[in-house]
Amino acid sequence: MNSAQQLLRSQRDLLLNWTLDHPAPLLRWLHDAEVLSSACYLSLLVRSPSNALAQALEIVCTTEESSQQFLQVLREVQDYYCRDLQAWVERHCRNDATTKPEPTPVKVEDKKSRGPIAKLFKGKSKGFSITAEVKAKEELKPSRSIKLTSIRVPISAHKTTLLKRTEQLKCYSEGEEEASNSASHIEIRYTDLFVTEDNDLVDSSQHEYFDLASRRARIYVHQACQRIQPCHLLDPQGTSGRPPKRVKVKGIAGIGKSVAVQRLVYEWAIGKNMRQFTCIFDLRFRELNLIEAPLSLLDLLGDRFRYLKTVLPDLFASPSSLLFILDGLDEFKFPLDWNALDKHIDVSSKVAVSDLIVALIKGSLLPEASVILTTRPSTEAPKHFFQRCCVVLGFEEDQVKEYTSKFFKDSKVAEKVYDYILNNDNLFVLSFIPLYCYIICTAMAEFFSSGNQAEDDSKSLELNPPRTVSEVYFCYLFTAVKHHAFKHSAERSTPRSEVLSQAKQQLTNLGKLAYENLLQKKIMFYKSDLKKYGVVPADIQSTFLCHILQPLKEDTVEMFSFFHLTVQEHLAALYCAINLFSQEDIIQALDFWCFGVRPPSTTAPPLHHTNLHMDKLESLQMFTRFFMGMLRARLAGQLDGLVLSPMKCADGIPAKLGLWFQDQFKDSNLENQAALNLFHCLMEFHTKEATCIAAPEIKKLNLFKMKLSVVDCAAMHYVLQFSPHKLQELNLGYSNIGNRGLNRLGPILHRCESLYLRYNCLDRQAAILESAVLKSNQCQVKKLFMCGNKLGPEGVLELWNALEHNTTVEELYLDITGITEKGTENIVNCLSKNTFLKTLTIVGNDIGEVGRRRLKELERRRPGLRIIANFVDDLGLLQAYLDWVEEIRADRDQMDSVKNADALESVLKGLQVAAEVREGRNAEKAKELQTKIMELLKIT
Repeated sequence: MNSAQQLLRSQRDLLLNWTLDHPAPLLRWLHDAEVLSSACYLSLLVRSPSNALAQALEIVCTTEESSQQFLQVLREVQDYYCRDLQAWVERHCRNDATTKPEPTPVKVEDKKSRGPIAKLFKGKSKGFSITAEVKAKEELKPSRSIKLTSIRVPISAHKTTLLKRTEQLKCYSEGEEEASNSASHIEIRYTDLFVTEDNDLVDSSQHEYFDLASRRARIYVHQACQRIQPCHLLDPQGTSGRPPKRVKVKGIAGIGKSVAVQRLVYEWAIGKNMRQFTCIFDLRFRELNLIEAPLSLLDLLGDRFRYLKTVLPDLFASPSSLLFILDGLDEFKFPLDWNALDKHIDVSSKVAVSDLIVALIKGSLLPEASVILTTRPSTEAPKHFFQRCCVVLGFEEDQVKEYTSKFFKDSKVAEKVYDYILNNDNLFVLSFIPLYCYIICTAMAEFFSSGNQAEDDSKSLELNPPRTVSEVYFCYLFTAVKHHAFKHSAERSTPRSEVLSQAKQQLTNLGKLAYENLLQKKIMFYKSDLKKYGVVPADIQSTFLCHILQPLKEDTVEMFSFFHLTVQEHLAALYCAINLFSQEDIIQALDFWCFGVRPPSTTAPPLHHTNLHMDKLESLQMFTRFFMGMLRARLAGQLDGLVLSPMKCADGIPAKLGLWFQDQFKDSNLENQAALNLFHCLMEFHTKEATCIAAPEIKKLNLFKMKLSVVDCAAMHYVLQFSPHKLQELNLGYSNIGNRGLNRLGPILHRCESLYLRYNCLDRQAAILESAVLKSNQCQVKKLFMCGNKLGPEGVLELWNALEHNTTVEELYLDITGITEKGTENIVNCLSKNTFLKTLTIVGNDIGEVGRRRLKELERRRPGLRIIANFVDDLGLLQAYLDWVEEIRADRDQMDSVKNADALESVLKGLQVAAEVREGRNAEKAKELQTKIMELLKIT
C-alpha cells in the first residue's frame, strides 16, 4: 500500500475540495495534535480557506509521521464534511495500527454502559487510535442503531452551523483600513476573562460600572480568589462532587459575557470542550423578544434550529445530555414571574415564551437538563434557583496587554498604546472592561498608528491623545464619522468642523433618542422607535451608525440597541451639550440630573423631558460626567459644526459652574457616591477656573466603606489640589484603594488633619509614602489611622523614623498592621524624642516579649504618651471592637476587607496573649469579644 505521504499528495485536490467549505475543525484538530504549531495555526486562520488548507497540507506532507497523524485527525473530524470525504476516510484510514496487539472487541451498540457522547461520536479524544481488525468489523456491521444514526447527521449539521456563526468575533468596524487592525477570528482575538464565584447576597442598585469597580476593588485583594474558565462552569463543585444543573453568570454591559458564551459554544462545536453534552441550544433573549404568540419548547427549538426539528423528541429522551444557554436576560422585554406556582409544562405545552424561560430556569421543565444564564447585575434572577452563581470581572492587567497586542497588527503600535493606557489612570481603569478596551484602542489608533496616513489623520482630529473618559468617547465617535464621511476621498485632512457638520442631523437625532430613553432606562428599540427620532434603520450598515447601533441580525430585524450602555450615555450627553444655550439651562440641568430638582419652564429641548424617577438618579452619574466633558469640548470650539447657535455668555460659564459646585460643597460633610460624582464631573470639565472656586469649600470628605478605584483617587486629587486650605477630615476607611490609589492621593495627604486609611490593602510601600508625608515641613496631619493594613515590620520602622522629628501627629492607630518584634527595634529611640504624640495603639500585633519590654521602656521615657498594646488595657477599646464585630457581621464588603487583613485571627491571638492580665470589667468584655469572634469565624 502507498505511504500516507504518497496518498495525501495524490489525493490533494480532492481533499482540498471536500474541506474547502469549512476548514476550521481540521485546522484546530491538527493544531491540538501538534501537527501545526501555534504560530502556524494562527497565521493560517487569517488566510483564505483555500490558501490555509493548501499550506496545511504542505506542512503535513513533509514527513510520514505527520501524514499519518493527518489521516487520524481526518477520521476524527469527518462528521463535519461531506459524505464523499467520509467514504474516502472509511476506505483509506483503516490500517494505521496493524502492529498493535488486538484489543478486546468494543460493543458500540451497548446503550446501557455508555454515555450519550460515546453513543454518538466515537474516538474524539486526542491520541485516539483503533486497530485494523476492529475497524474492519465496524465496517462489516452497523455501528449505530438507526435512531442514533439519524441523530448523528443533524448534530453534525448543528455543529457546523454553530462553528460558522461563532468563529468570528463581532467587530464594530467596516473591516477595512485603520478600522480593522487585526483578524477577528475567535481563536486570535479572544482574550481570557476574569470570572469568579459571586457570593453577594443581593445585587447593587447603583450604576453597574461603579458597582463593578467596587467589586473588583474588593475581590482583587484576595489571593485565593478562584478564576473560572467558561468551559468549567458546569464542573462538579464542593464536597458533593455533583455538577451544577443551573448556573447564573452576571456582569455589566460590555464585560464579555456573550463573548465568553460564544467561545464556549465554539469549543463544543469544534469538539474540544463540554463534550458531556450531545447538544447545546444557544438562545439569545434579543431573539426571544420577537416571539409574541404562545408556543412549546419543541416549536421554539424547531423554528430556531430547523435541521434538528425531526430529532428533537429523540434528544429530549436523554435530557441530562442537553445544555441550554440563555444569553442576555437583561434584554428580555417580557416580565418574568419568579414567584408564580410551577405550571405543569412539558416540551409540547404551548405557553408564553416568558413562562418557558421561567420553567427552564426553575427546573420544572427538563429538570435534568443543564442551563447557563447570562445577565446584567440590574436584572432580577433569584439566586436560590441556581447551584452556582458567577460574576465576570473583565480583564486583568496582563489581559489588557494581550488584547492591545491582538488588536493592532503592528507590535510597536500595540506597545505604545498599552503604555499610554497604563500611565493614564482614567484609561487604565476603563480598560478592564473588554468593550471599553475596544473603544480605547479604536480611538488611540488615530494617534499611534504608524505611517504618514495616521499622522495626517491625527492632525485632522485637531486634538491631543485623549486623557479623560469623555475625550476617549468623542475621539471614537469622530473617528467613526470621519472614516465613513471620507471613505472614498483623499481629503483626509478636512477640518473637524466640516466633518461633524456632515453628520450633524444624524448625531442630533441619535443623541435625542439616546437621551430621552436614558431617562427611562430604556436600551432596546423597535424600528418604529428609531423612525420616530429620524434614525433610518436602513442606514445603519452603510454609515457610521454601524459603530453605534447594534441590530438583531436574524431573518427579521426588529430591534436595535446602542452597542454599549456608555455609548448611549455619551451620545445623550453630546445631545445635551449642543442643545443647552445659556448658563441657566446648564445649572437647571445639573440640578435635575444630580439631585432630581425639576426645572421651571425653559426653551432648552433637553429640559422638556423631565419624567425621571428619583430612584434612577444614580444611573445618570456616568452621563453627567460625559456631559461635563462634552460641555468643555463645546466651550473649546471642538463641537463646531454640530452647534446650532452660540451659547449666551459662554465666557462666564466656568465661573458660574464653579459657584454651583461651591454651593454643593458649602457647609456640608461630603459623603457617598453623589459627592464622588461631583469630583468626577469637575475632573471631566477640567477647567481650572471652576475648580479653584469650588475646591476651597471642601472641609471634610467622608467616603467610608465606598470601594474606590484609582480613577476615583485621581478625581479627588484633581479637585483637592486646587484648595489652599487644610482638610479637616479625609475618611477613606475600608475603601480598598491600595498602594496605587494612595500614590495618586500622595500630593494632598499632608493637608489632612484626620486621615483615616483603615483596611485599604496597603503594605510597606504605603508606609514609605506616608513616612514622606510625615517628614514634610508642610505636614498638618494630627490623627493617622492605618489599622488593618499589612505594613509589616519594615513599613512600621519607616513610620517610627518619620515620627522622630514630626511635630503634628497627636494620635497614631496601628492596630493589626503586622508589627513583629523586629518592628519595635527603633521605637524607643525615635518616639522618646517626639514630645507631640499623645496616643499610640498597636493592639493585634505579635510583637513578642522583647517588643513588650521595649514599650515599657518607652512608657518610662515618655510618661505623656499613652500606649495601648493589649485589648484589656482600655475598656473603651474593647467596646469599640465589640461594635466592630457586629458591623462586619452585617456588612459583607467590610468582612472581605477584614478577611484580607486576617484581622479576626489577629484580634483573637491578641486576646489570648493578654489573658494572663485580665481583671474586672475589662476581663468580662475581653471574654465577650473572644466569644463573638470565634462565632463569626465559624460562620465565615
